[in-house]
Amino acid sequence: MEEHFLDGLTGRIVLPTDPDYDEARQGFNHGVQNYPFIINYCCSVEDVCNAVKWSVCHCVPSRIRSGGHNYEGYSNGNCVLVIDVSEMNAISLDDERNAVQVQGGVTNSQLYNYLGELGYPFPGGTCPTVGLSGYATGGGWGLSCRYFGLGCDSLTDIELVDYQGNILRANASCNADLFWACRGAGGGNFGVITSMTFQLPPRTGNVTLIEIDYLRVDTKTQETFLEVWQDWLPCADIRMTLIARIYYSETDGQSMLVRGIFYGAAEEAKVLLEPFLSLPKAVYNIESMSFLEAVTILGSAYPPFEKFQAVSGFAFRKYSHCELSDLTALISEPAEGSVFRGLSLYALGGRVREANVQETAFFYREADYILWLETVWEENQYASAGRNWIACRYPEFAALTTGSYINFPYYGINRFLKEYYGGHIMTLEEIKLKYDPFNIFSYPQGLLPVRDSNCLPSGISENKLKDRSEVQTGNPRGFRYVTPSEN
Repeated sequence: MEEHFLDGLTGRIVLPTDPDYDEARQGFNHGVQNYPFIINYCCSVEDVCNAVKWSVCHCVPSRIRSGGHNYEGYSNGNCVLVIDVSEMNAISLDDERNAVQVQGGVTNSQLYNYLGELGYPFPGGTCPTVGLSGYATGGGWGLSCRYFGLGCDSLTDIELVDYQGNILRANASCNADLFWACRGAGGGNFGVITSMTFQLPPRTGNVTLIEIDYLRVDTKTQETFLEVWQDWLPCADIRMTLIARIYYSETDGQSMLVRGIFYGAAEEAKVLLEPFLSLPKAVYNIESMSFLEAVTILGSAYPPFEKFQAVSGFAFRKYSHCELSDLTALISEPAEGSVFRGLSLYALGGRVREANVQETAFFYREADYILWLETVWEENQYASAGRNWIACRYPEFAALTTGSYINFPYYGINRFLKEYYGGHIMTLEEIKLKYDPFNIFSYPQGLLPVRDSNCLPSGISENKLKDRSEVQTGNPRGFRYVTPSEN
């Protein structure tokens, strides 16, 4: 590549000929093997502006990457410019306003460590290396959401670089439509987020960490576990947010688990969790500790990378005994080479539901919980088997769920805009047209601007715009939460 071709790009550049390229191109999910043209590690807002302008000038499609945890690898791609903001990780606390400003590359663990030392909790995610900008723009489920709301609900201000390389600010009074869209419509659709400001919850004392394991159970117990979950959740204390899972692993066999955080005392948590604790083979640790200690323990369960395929949906009702049996049966048979398969349940309700559906772009506030079906492999030769395993189960899974969580994407969804955005599609497409009219920020399953083709500039066609969003990304996948016993 001739050096002058890179003129205009600033920050740290990694090319396919560089020795660190193979490491730099990898996201969290090594089931995704993409080969970008250039990886541009931006260290400043100016670097980001230059990268966007360079991408447009040279007609090279771009992807936006922060933590690299997109489930389908959409923050990367083949023959693209990756605009990576992971080295922009400054954090600034405004104690008077009880607010924190973070740059676009800050991760869950970086903010947890910063705020935890000061006594603040934060409604972030569970995986420590997930970038906050992707997490929050997709809605932001975490183990504090029933008490503090989704991650996007705490957002008060966003700074981003638009398709022209200009810096825009979005909040309730400035570019309010863009601010609305960036709270729930997913990262990468409207621009490169370079800074976000969050309103903080009050400082808190100790919280209660919840860990319950049920190893080597039978199928009937897993079905009972799902029934207990759906009976418990509607009246659950909003101070408690849980994730539950039925699964099979090489180490644990057929098992179940519960993980969570309770903003209250450990003894009170035990009373609230009695329906789970009374199930056979329950072994638990319910312990009072600081918020930082709790999220650090939960985060330590994540491996450095994985290879897997998954699909998500929302539950809006109670399932019959027969339907619970069908859900359990989804994971009864393994894919060839699978080392783990599971069905996870992420609690919603509480403060998530208190916000009006129209307040942000996150459409599924009325859901009871998120379901996530996954399979994991370790050897590359089993990748196709894992993907086919999900593809074969997806029709039945989709029939039992509604929509799909944009932060848990699946490339096999046919009407993905409807599934991700529900009744907000048209509004989001209008906002996309306003702030990215030529679809500069595109990726598979991204929003497309809705326009009159007669209004397009000379040399620009709808097919050309669509082509930018359909650059193939290899075999995109994502990440998952695991139990300590699997590390």
